[in-house]
Amino acid sequence: MDYLSLSISELHSLLVKGEISPLELTKLAIKKAKEDNNNAFEYICEEEAIKQASSLDESKKNNLLWGIPFVLKDNFSTKDIPTTASSDILKGYVPVFSSEVYLRLINQGAILIGKVALDELAMGGSGTNGHLGVTYNPWDKTHTRRIGGSSSGSAAACAAGIVPFAIGSDTGDSARKPASYAGLVGFKPTWGRISRYGLFPFACSLDHVGFFSRNVFDSALVLNALAGHDKKDMTSSSEPVSDYTQFVGKDVKGLKVAVIEEIYDSIKDQDVRKYFELTLKKLEEKGVIINRVHMDKNLCRAIHAAYIVLSNVEATSNIACYDGVKYGPRVNEDDYQKMVFETRTKYLSYLVKKRLIIGGYSLLKENKEEVFIKAQKCRHLVVNVINNILKDNDFIYLPSAPSIAPLIDNSGVDELSDEYLIADNFLSFANFGGQPSINIPIGMKDNMPVGGNITGRLFEEGKVLTLAKAIEDMTGLSNLLPNS
Repeated sequence: MDYLSLSISELHSLLVKGEISPLELTKLAIKKAKEDNNNAFEYICEEEAIKQASSLDESKKNNLLWGIPFVLKDNFSTKDIPTTASSDILKGYVPVFSSEVYLRLINQGAILIGKVALDELAMGGSGTNGHLGVTYNPWDKTHTRRIGGSSSGSAAACAAGIVPFAIGSDTGDSARKPASYAGLVGFKPTWGRISRYGLFPFACSLDHVGFFSRNVFDSALVLNALAGHDKKDMTSSSEPVSDYTQFVGKDVKGLKVAVIEEIYDSIKDQDVRKYFELTLKKLEEKGVIINRVHMDKNLCRAIHAAYIVLSNVEATSNIACYDGVKYGPRVNEDDYQKMVFETRTKYLSYLVKKRLIIGGYSLLKENKEEVFIKAQKCRHLVVNVINNILKDNDFIYLPSAPSIAPLIDNSGVDELSDEYLIADNFLSFANFGGQPSINIPIGMKDNMPVGGNITGRLFEEGKVLTLAKAIEDMTGLSNLLPNS
């Protein structure tokens, strides 16, 4: 039996019964990690994982994550374990403290088997920009299609059946878009719902902890383990935490779902539209009310531009600490400013340097009003529109992407088209407003997954999981694996 193809609940049952031990399961996951051909891993925690699995506290056996292997995106700090954020500028960095997410999972008895790749410093959406090269999509055996980013390694490891769940981060769509391309549930809860202590910051007002699983119930389990206030993170919410598994399987009759026509109309792929319309039809049969709503198309087009400006402005400040002084490699120069300049020039990639230039340009005195302030105003307008839609509806539901996973060589894409500006980049509206947002598989095309995205009201993760489970049951697309 391929134990690692099972759900968290199924594995938990086998572990409690003693049909497999945490150590045996850990060794299986490490073996799979070593055999990975998708370039997903930055570091395999073989020694650390085996040591932990050998000494698990039996009194915690009833924790549903006890003995369950997982992977962590390599921008979460892990004490005594190398953490590079897939960047040469952090090569050799070993943190002296651990992120709250990591600590909560370890305290539950979950076992970290590896740190996984991302777009460098989480800046990118393709899975092609880490310092180890391209991370491949396990569904595409030809290695010609993207997995998406920036949480590329997390998605690849979960989709390949190496682990049943994986932790990532989501600043614009970095958990949900890879989930769409990889046939996974990818969940970004409300901003502040999960502590970001120890998560390397990219754009603090947009950054969320996100995670991947192969079914909705497992996603609820992971949220149960991670949600809740953390005094070490001043942005961590004190809102009450629920048992989110209690929402999975609830009746959806009477719930209201909004479809934003201007975003949906920008999707041209008829198969994506077919699968989406089929889920709408089945939801209506379950008593869900579908409302077609509108959003100014120019505002839809502006979401991506505003995201680029705002995220890069914040990154300009957050990434200033990567200077060759405190950690990582440096270019030795007698002059401090020249040393910093040469170090950043050598060890940061072209894409990251380009984004930092955009951020710096946007903050220049002569540009600030026209670029940065205008992007802030755009964000405010977008958040107002989304919140107004959610006043009258429980959810906004749309296809997660305009197509299946695109080719790695994506050079033919028209980045001024509505399909790119709107359909491919609208998911960041949930980062603008901090709403909970989830991807679930809704179809298959050419043996590649198609995803649908649900966005709900602030701190209504439970209701989001309710609708996600209803769609999962309608499609039957859960626990997907490329070779199954």
